Amino acid sequence: MQKKLQILLASQNAGKLREIQAILGALPIQIVTPAELGIHLDVAETGSTYTENATLKAHAYAKASGYIALADDSGLEVDALNGAPGLYSARYAPAPNATDADRRAYLLKNLVGKPRPWTARFRAAIAIYLPSGALHYADGTCEGEIIPEEHGTGGFGYDPIFYIPEKECTMAELDEAEKNRISHRARALEKAKKILLGLV
Repeated sequence: MQKKLQILLASQNAGKLREIQAILGALPIQIVTPAELGIHLDVAETGSTYTENATLKAHAYAKASGYIALADDSGLEVDALNGAPGLYSARYAPAPNATDADRRAYLLKNLVGKPRPWTARFRAAIAIYLPSGALHYADGTCEGEIIPEEHGTGGFGYDPIFYIPEKECTMAELDEAEKNRISHRARALEKAKKILLGLV
């Protein structure tokens, strides 16, 4: 029996790992997590775009493991804040050990007094790094708006305050299957699936 292609998910974020595993689970590949390999990397996200940051992570994990590595970088862009938090979405709150709730509260504090609707979008970029040095990319976007109160308990990050008008609910109120169909990460991973199938 032919051995399945092994893909290392280049992330320590449990929420991201869960979503990526669910979306790629049906592919004829073996998904490997850093914990399974005993790899714990803290890659500095010094890129000026999501794609650059995803590439930095994919490259670091591929070099550390010898595996094909798939990394994602994503962020929330709020028009009333000139695109912030953007690349700094995961590090947006000023406190050094800020939680997701802290980041949501800080975002809403910065939006006080700004006219609504607070239009926004989630963006995601995927980088797939092969041990040969070859690179492949994919991206996805999900449009919506920020609302001033949290709704829903699903998802993670900014999901409870990211409202999707066409669904009439927040990202955190979607069931997992629906989120994994319409989210920015899901849309990027749909494109990445075609790339991965070409490697099998």
